[in-house]
Amino acid sequence: MLSIKKLYGKCILGCAILGLFAGCTKNLDQTPQSSPDRNVVFSSEDGLSLYANSFYDVLPGINDIFRTDANMSDYGARNAVPDYIRKGFYNSRQSTGWTWTNLRALNYFIAYNVNPAVPQSVRDNYTGLARFFRAVFYYNMVMKFGDVPWVGKPLAVSDTAILYGKRDPRALVMDSVLADLNYAIGHITLGTDPTRSRITKWVAYGMKSRICIFEGTYRKYDKAVSATASASSAGQWLQESVNAAKAVMDSAGFSLNTGNGLDLSYRNLFISTAPVANEVMLSSVTSSSLAVLNDANWYYTSSTYGVRLNFTRDYINMYLMLDGSRFTDIPGHDTMVFWHETQGRDKRLAQTIRTPGYTRVSSGSVVAGPPAFNYSYTGYQPIKWCLDDTYYDNGTLNTNSVCQMRYAEILLNYAEARQELGQLTTADWAKTIGALRARAGITGGISAPPAVADPYLADYFQRWSGGVSDATLLEIYRERTIELVLEGFRYADLLRWGMGKLLLRPWNGIYVPALNQLMDLDQNGKPDVCFYQGTPPGNVSGVTYVNVAPSIGSTVNPQTLEHGTYGNILWLVNGDPGRVWDEWRALYPIPYNDMQLNPNLKPQNPGWTDQ
Repeated sequence: MLSIKKLYGKCILGCAILGLFAGCTKNLDQTPQSSPDRNVVFSSEDGLSLYANSFYDVLPGINDIFRTDANMSDYGARNAVPDYIRKGFYNSRQSTGWTWTNLRALNYFIAYNVNPAVPQSVRDNYTGLARFFRAVFYYNMVMKFGDVPWVGKPLAVSDTAILYGKRDPRALVMDSVLADLNYAIGHITLGTDPTRSRITKWVAYGMKSRICIFEGTYRKYDKAVSATASASSAGQWLQESVNAAKAVMDSAGFSLNTGNGLDLSYRNLFISTAPVANEVMLSSVTSSSLAVLNDANWYYTSSTYGVRLNFTRDYINMYLMLDGSRFTDIPGHDTMVFWHETQGRDKRLAQTIRTPGYTRVSSGSVVAGPPAFNYSYTGYQPIKWCLDDTYYDNGTLNTNSVCQMRYAEILLNYAEARQELGQLTTADWAKTIGALRARAGITGGISAPPAVADPYLADYFQRWSGGVSDATLLEIYRERTIELVLEGFRYADLLRWGMGKLLLRPWNGIYVPALNQLMDLDQNGKPDVCFYQGTPPGNVSGVTYVNVAPSIGSTVNPQTLEHGTYGNILWLVNGDPGRVWDEWRALYPIPYNDMQLNPNLKPQNPGWTDQ
């Protein structure tokens, strides 16, 4: 079982079909070359299948999914503030992604897949695949840049008007994306793929649900778009999302994984070698024999390899108690130490971060696994994608498959879109949010949404236009935040909700009651960490000593305590380099070089200048 991208890349290498891509352009401003004889590809189903394998390059790579949220999210502290939200650090010269190679291959296939030697239904199936991937390609481009040129055919040398043309309006491009998705749904014939590595009709429905909820809520809440006529179509896109999600829920045969008990049913989705087939709809699948592996352990345990993402306390506070009550309603919750705050919570918490009772395997022996402060800035260290054996910590060695779409997302899309349309019923709640919470061991509030908004959530989720008062919508936000954490959705969610400014929230961590106190984080009778200022108060074996003085010598210390000698850990608050969010940052700037090559791409996206 193989990674989608790497497997199909291997299949294409060395084949004569590579000649078809010799004329692919990296951007629209480069002149394409002619392609060789097409009959070698389009005269048989084998040729179509081989060509179609290359389409999977449009999807994220096997290491991309679990890194995306680490790069930009509101719930994660990392080793440095992303340049994109550092004042004065990002402009059009740093911008990337204006790349069109994959589109050339897709359009070429769609245009020339007309050979009558291949049955019509077979050709339509493969054209459906190509149009599915073209929809995904354009969705990603629009999400990043807004208005982009819509190109629906392979470009010839003489097509200068398109090569050097203007950008098309977002609404036109997204209407074309929807048309492509509808065609794919109507013509892809594969209904079930046991490997979960191929695009099926139901994956196409799921992608339509994902793209349409993004576009519908973006049009409703983005400050620039909501002031235009296209905002009136937000409801149409939300209804399309509902319909697509409902099709999967009614007919696809997927369900939430409840195998291995509630203590493991969630985490097994992310650490299993083979995709958990009842819930995972699409996955990047590993293969040890072909060295198709991922590096999640290395990324989430190394102090030097990745960005050292840790969760914030503000995020951890969102996890409910097992009886369905709110943790933030408990008197004194804000001064609970780590082991105390993790007890009796939503079972996904202990399947997402290291909590008391978590252990690892080292050289065949079971060892304690408390949060490691040689990695962790906040104390909330992720385990969601990590295998428990320390063997995997030192390279690209992970054998767990990486899901790209699963049934839980479909349920969340359905619930949110229905609520945005004012259509969500108690039955809808029970089979979506209620079902997800029941799988997490929560017993209360699973049959109906709360009548009163959670003040903690209302304070946390702030749009550019103000607060959120819809109690049900806030709970859906809570559920999506927890269920899909580190699966690559967060930045896109913040954009479509009009909540980019949540990226400016402080990065806080566990509560430290006093300096020079040995803290046993996992309650196994052995201390794990001690916070001090100045000189370490001892040298106890197995204890990590963390200096939280405001400065170390003449250098500002980025890791401090909220009240100086006690309180929540703060990371990059003392000496914060200056995070900034403007609503126009919802769109990246068109790269400077591309604007110079084609002046018709101007004007630049609002707020950006061509430095």
